[in-house]
Amino acid sequence: MTTTTWLAMGLVGGGLALVAVGIMTRLYAREEHLAQILDLPWGEQDVDVQAVATEQHSALVENTIGVAGRLIDSVDAKGSLLTRLERARVPVRPGEFALLVLSFGLLGAVLIAAIVSSAFIGLVSFVVAPAIGWAYLGHRIEKRRKMFESEFPDALSLIASSLSAGHTFLRAIQMMNSEAEGPIAEEFGRVVSETELGAPLIDALDNMAERVDVRDVRWVVQAIKIQQSVGGKLADLLHTLADFIRAREEVRREVQVLTAEGRLSAYVLGGLPLFLFLMMRVINPGYLDPMLVGWGPVWLGLAGVLTVGALVVILRMVKSVEV
Repeated sequence: MTTTTWLAMGLVGGGLALVAVGIMTRLYAREEHLAQILDLPWGEQDVDVQAVATEQHSALVENTIGVAGRLIDSVDAKGSLLTRLERARVPVRPGEFALLVLSFGLLGAVLIAAIVSSAFIGLVSFVVAPAIGWAYLGHRIEKRRKMFESEFPDALSLIASSLSAGHTFLRAIQMMNSEAEGPIAEEFGRVVSETELGAPLIDALDNMAERVDVRDVRWVVQAIKIQQSVGGKLADLLHTLADFIRAREEVRREVQVLTAEGRLSAYVLGGLPLFLFLMMRVINPGYLDPMLVGWGPVWLGLAGVLTVGALVVILRMVKSVEV
């Protein structure tokens, strides 16, 4: 490629990156501003909250986001992407997320095509971009779920201790939430907010169990429902559940250690072919040219599909032994 081509690719990619970063910065600034307003006492720095909540981008960006949002809604009728964004705590709408993924996918495709001197590889990387965005949300959800699972037994113990001291269940949750951090504080904070808006406490806990999608939370909510029906000491029940969940967490961590080698093998075997291909294209661009003509791209695509399939099988085998 000539210097002019490289320069054009760099300018296009840099411009797309700046647009994506600008949109993300604007979105996070809007969310933080709205959160600060909602945390202020009544009457202090009164502003029109509706105006902040509906703050608009430029007409072109807003129209593009609207079109992308309608397209996502037509394809994803069940709202899976919206649910995934909420669970991952990514403060963007589905249309905004789709535009960001496409922007970064186009940037990555341009850079990869420039590095390997192959438009076909760049096109493949652009097609894979939505899968990478989906996997990114899954990674955030899984990371947040693990943090919640590790902190949940201690939260139950604090709630049970407050109940033993004579506080009500809701007050015990509020006291625990004031001391907690991370996902525990966020989720139980939403529980408290829902109850303040008039929702029954058990329904708010049900909503939390649906959001976090953690089996232990579902068990605890079900146990609380049974306790409210048949009676008994809720503090003793929560202490027992906390000990049980803590023991399960210890076993789960042991299983994670024992299966670490299998997961690492899957990642290495899955990423090694792509890494070697890119390295060969950079070190000796002409060496792999015979593989990119005729039926070569077809066999490369088939090899990629088989590699991904093998990676999925290995990860499923490892996951099947988890608690």
